[in-house]
Amino acid sequence: MFFSVIRTLLAGGHIDIQSVIAQVLALIFVIVCILPLHELAHGWVAYRLGDPTAKLERRLTLNPLASVDPIGTVWLFLFGFGWAKPVPVDPRYFKKPKRDMAIVALAGPVSNLLAALVGALLLNVLVVIAGFGGTNGALYFIYSVLAYYVTVNVTLAAFNLLPIPPLDGSKILGAFLSDRALATYYRYQNIFVMVLFFLMFSGAFSGPLYAIESAMTRGIFWIAGLPFRLFGLNFF
Repeated sequence: MFFSVIRTLLAGGHIDIQSVIAQVLALIFVIVCILPLHELAHGWVAYRLGDPTAKLERRLTLNPLASVDPIGTVWLFLFGFGWAKPVPVDPRYFKKPKRDMAIVALAGPVSNLLAALVGALLLNVLVVIAGFGGTNGALYFIYSVLAYYVTVNVTLAAFNLLPIPPLDGSKILGAFLSDRALATYYRYQNIFVMVLFFLMFSGAFSGPLYAIESAMTRGIFWIAGLPFRLFGLNFF
């Protein structure tokens, strides 16, 4: 986020201060409420599958102090995606370690998509209240906060689903690999991490990630619009 703002300023472009403030507020809410929810989802699903590690270490909580990672938070403000302090998971407790680890990993991105869906529903309600595009300044500001909140959640979900260690997508992919292939996969995870950082800084991820985010966003707003279409309201 701020990386693009800085780049725009250096290029002599114009910055909409109100939009920046809306983005900051959305990010603060995501850091305080949604990142802990993401980690809680991992821990709770792991607990339901037989792993008590997160519960024993008191990580089944929405307390942001237990989940906030300083570097991940900085990345979220700079680039619009980041990470929290991961909950501990011990796959030795699972009946089927690879399958159950994939389910635990999937729970995090799913929590972000559900959070985005709630935001999309609120956006629809706001559009109805505003009379389909009213000019009320306060409503427009709230709309901007909610819109960016949805965007950040979708971005977090899409980013975490990339099959690159240590992202959640790598654990989901692991369920489909043989034990030998999985061992090789994780043996070179440090290299994958370096490749991940290079791709992010080079902008090579922009195209594929944007395509995934766009598909997810369309799906979320389609679902969020269903209850409104029952009353003949069709927007987005």
